[in-house]
Amino acid sequence: MTTNLNWWKGGIIYQIYPRSFMDANGDGIGDLAGITSKLDYVASLGVDAIWLSPIFTSPMKDFGYDVSDYCDIDPMFGSLADFKVLVDRSHELGLKVMIDQVISHSADVHPWFEESRQDKTNPKADWYVWSDPKPDGSPPNNWLSIFGGSAWKWDSRRLQYYLHNFLESQPDFNFHNPDVRQAHLDNMRFWLELGVDGFRLDTVNFYFHSEGLEDNPPVPAGEPKTMGAPHDNPYTYQRHVYDLSRPENLDFLKDLRAMMDEFPGSTMVGEIGDDFPLKRMAEYTSGGDKLHMAYTFDFLNKPHSPEYIRKTLADMNNIVGDGWPCWALSNHDVVRSRTRWGADEDGKAYPLIALALILSLRGSVCLYQGEELGLPEAEVPFERIQDPYGIPLWPVFKGRDGCRTPMVWDKSTLGGFSTVEPWLPVSKEQLPLSVAEQEADPEALLHKVRQLIHWRQQQPALMNGELSQLDLGNEQLIALVREYEGSRLLVVLNMTGEVQQARLNADVAEVMQGHGFESTLDGEALTLPAYQAFFAKLH
Repeated sequence: MTTNLNWWKGGIIYQIYPRSFMDANGDGIGDLAGITSKLDYVASLGVDAIWLSPIFTSPMKDFGYDVSDYCDIDPMFGSLADFKVLVDRSHELGLKVMIDQVISHSADVHPWFEESRQDKTNPKADWYVWSDPKPDGSPPNNWLSIFGGSAWKWDSRRLQYYLHNFLESQPDFNFHNPDVRQAHLDNMRFWLELGVDGFRLDTVNFYFHSEGLEDNPPVPAGEPKTMGAPHDNPYTYQRHVYDLSRPENLDFLKDLRAMMDEFPGSTMVGEIGDDFPLKRMAEYTSGGDKLHMAYTFDFLNKPHSPEYIRKTLADMNNIVGDGWPCWALSNHDVVRSRTRWGADEDGKAYPLIALALILSLRGSVCLYQGEELGLPEAEVPFERIQDPYGIPLWPVFKGRDGCRTPMVWDKSTLGGFSTVEPWLPVSKEQLPLSVAEQEADPEALLHKVRQLIHWRQQQPALMNGELSQLDLGNEQLIALVREYEGSRLLVVLNMTGEVQQARLNADVAEVMQGHGFESTLDGEALTLPAYQAFFAKLH
């Protein structure tokens, strides 16, 4: 195994959604043993780590993002012993292991909440966010839940409302209580001592709320709705000034980083959904004393024009400073990138150039399971929908099930995922793109993704270098210069379906090969076919 303690900086993290990766015990739901059985495949991609979406004990109303025991594995997935086998095998293969930490809220069946709701004087009475109603009985303020409706739920035992930024069954912790903060630090220490290498922190800017419970103001007329939620969701109508991204969060992140530093080589990546996400990323990842890295929804949305990408990168450079981003095109919460960004593009060629983009940026990368296969979003009929987010907003927003359908390992009816009908249907459209089918085809995307990843992992400038942009006089091209320890690497990306040409105003020392893309340079004249990239060393 590598002894590089900063492996995460520029590293590639492969995200596994455990329910849908591999079912080893034949109950239609993925599990830890199933993941372990496929770790050789994951390692073959050349990635540095795996990230497991929640595997903790849970009532599964939000599929694990509602935790009822932070220090145990849900029997659906296996046991702590199974988890230790997974960790040990991952480490044998040179893979780090990161797990989700969902600490802004718990399940309403967590013993802590069951105690808290009994009365106003029990030892955990102040562990969650409780408030009296207004004189007319209505909720304390106008805060909204991302999943729809008020963020406040009436509790008839305490005769008070409790806060839930997500489902009613996901009450929010009161991070102003030092016992709550310590409990979560203890929970994470448990996993670090078990051998985990890091955490993905769910909704990392949601931990604290304003104790004054002030109403959020509306988004000013003419200003964009910027939250990482569908714009048909009323949640985006507010500026979230008082219910999230509070300044007190920085002190907790420093305490968390201090604990992580006791485990050399461990890391954290935070999910940021905010009105001003890059500003928040700068706050949370700068200075080396808070998060190691964070990701926003900049590339997890629909816009993907070269102009939008260039502006995002310019904003990142200008705002984030010495902070460290983690880029993703897909995850378990958004429509798969081949469909969301590439619906009108070549389905075979576009996924590779899209990955070349994020693999060429300053930052780390999250690769979502199946992205290496170029899987499109699955169509899940309404009667099979499981996602509590999608059911009430159907059909305008179909929820997140379309990106969570089972991984396709072969082209059999159930995709090699299980021996029984899975919890979500296997996509027939995805079967021809299965791992087995692509492994057997030398020209398949999977081989090209492997080649690109392995090549990129040998380029220090792409993993660690600073980034600047070049104007080549062709608005359809994205041109980057990555500079590291005196070496300069030029990247030019054509993410369009048309041949693009430009004259390089850069001093090329060597046209680089081995990445799998095709382009030609004749003197200073660069020709990039559709969906192709160009890499060169500069003097």
